[in-house]
Amino acid sequence: MTTSIGTTRAITGPHPMRVTDIDAVNRVFADAFTERYRRDGMVGVRVPQLNPAIWRYAIEGARAGAMVWRDPAGEVAAFNVAHRSGTEGWMGPLAVRPEWQGSGVGKAIVQAGAAWLLAEGATTVGLETMPRTVDNIGFYASLGFVPGPLTITLTLDAADAPVDTLGAMRPADREDAIAACRDLVSRLIPGRDFTRELQLTQELGLGDTCILRGPQGVRGFAVYHAVPLVEGRAREELRVLKLAVEHDADLVPLMVMVASAARRAGTQRAAVRVQSGYQVAWDTLVGLGARVRWTDLRMTLRGYPEVVARSGIVFSNWEI
Repeated sequence: MTTSIGTTRAITGPHPMRVTDIDAVNRVFADAFTERYRRDGMVGVRVPQLNPAIWRYAIEGARAGAMVWRDPAGEVAAFNVAHRSGTEGWMGPLAVRPEWQGSGVGKAIVQAGAAWLLAEGATTVGLETMPRTVDNIGFYASLGFVPGPLTITLTLDAADAPVDTLGAMRPADREDAIAACRDLVSRLIPGRDFTRELQLTQELGLGDTCILRGPQGVRGFAVYHAVPLVEGRAREELRVLKLAVEHDADLVPLMVMVASAARRAGTQRAAVRVQSGYQVAWDTLVGLGARVRWTDLRMTLRGYPEVVARSGIVFSNWEI
């Protein structure tokens, strides 16, 4: 069902986002975020379009959570990609075409994404925004979102070490490993499930998953993408999207494996987005020589907070 939005009755949605919408969504994304930087005083910044393969991953992963809103000509005026990994829900990217900003469309797309996640059973509903962008923080606060910890992007230089990955396994062994990863995450945070991300990464050829084994089976994994994030750019870094280790001490051997996967993928470094609630993980990565590259502010809908593992570590990237 589609509905018109407040006073902007010409805008209808949500409509399902399709792979055929990628070019239009990519343009809205680049234009909207370029405008956001301009408002922050960075008038020379032009945000590039993303790799279409990354959009396909986002659309297929989100399924019905990938939504667009259309103007009277049928063109994409706004979009929101709402993702659910078990009971964890988050939104992003989401954007409104510059000429429709300030008209109520932004409020509508955030509320629609949150409503979809709640209807799907999410107990965490979150998103990330740039900490310096006070307008965004205030906007999300007006919709019931509260600030949480920072997500800090750290990078490690590529290295040489043995690597065990899903892609190198026989199909039957791969399925067993994916099931073991699902069980590991469920033990650390009941209700959390990264199975879809592991499977899509393999199916679409975007990267792979490092598997850390112990005497009792899988004790850690890291899902990563190695394809360029930006359309037309060379590979520069490998990006970790989801990571889990059963014990804090398992983070070092897993990240050594990730750094080696970066070398094998032909990239210069590996990037991991650290949720600052995991203090031991922060200390460990800084101790390994990781460098700080970027920060984002996590915000969650009031009453639907992020859950942190009581033991071990679980990183969940709230960006594509």
